[in-house]
Amino acid sequence: MNSLHKTAILVFANSAKEELVHKSIPNSEQLFDKLTQSTLRKAKDTGLPTFHISDKDQVGSNFGERFTNAIAAVFDRGFNNIITIGNDTPHLKTQHLKNTAKQLALGKTIIGPSVDGGFYLLGLQKNNFDVSNFKKLPWQRYSLYSQISTWLQSESSELIKLPVLQDVDNEKDLRSLLLFSKTLSTSILLLIIGLLRVKIRLFHKRNNSANLFSNKCFYNKGSPEISFV
Repeated sequence: MNSLHKTAILVFANSAKEELVHKSIPNSEQLFDKLTQSTLRKAKDTGLPTFHISDKDQVGSNFGERFTNAIAAVFDRGFNNIITIGNDTPHLKTQHLKNTAKQLALGKTIIGPSVDGGFYLLGLQKNNFDVSNFKKLPWQRYSLYSQISTWLQSESSELIKLPVLQDVDNEKDLRSLLLFSKTLSTSILLLIIGLLRVKIRLFHKRNNSANLFSNKCFYNKGSPEISFV
């Protein structure tokens, strides 16, 4: 079996109810339900084995431990490479995942930076994943992307950086997404508009202004039992 077929996707995403505890977006349970469904569909469309680890399956006392343990659990199932993503980056595409899998098969490491200083995607090989060092990274801090990039470059032969995408943590992030509404699914777009209570006329005005930014790439941001989907 070649290395491409030894690659799995890990969707590390909390339930919508748990997301409401950590995200500054009132009444957004339906939105995060839809984002999770969309993310899982994109992952499965790659044809790669996909695992979803939500808050009910995670093991650890903090985010770093839970995330590290989740990755280790997938590696323990015999995979050589893992692509790990969350559920809060609507502009993530299946093609991003397919391209990442190809780069991993070539022995490279991949990271997708998010606007908030974190990352929305990480493509790791088992031989450059160190549990102890991984747990020590500054998880959920603005310096995460910088520090994890430095660490990955020291651990791997080549680090590939994907385009910056916008993740969703608060209402400001939702407003940023509206500037690139043409690349959002209709269902997610309507949920965002509803949450922000944007009038249709104002939305169209903002949507037309997005043409001014059409050339910018500015999208955006544990051992557990595993749900195999």
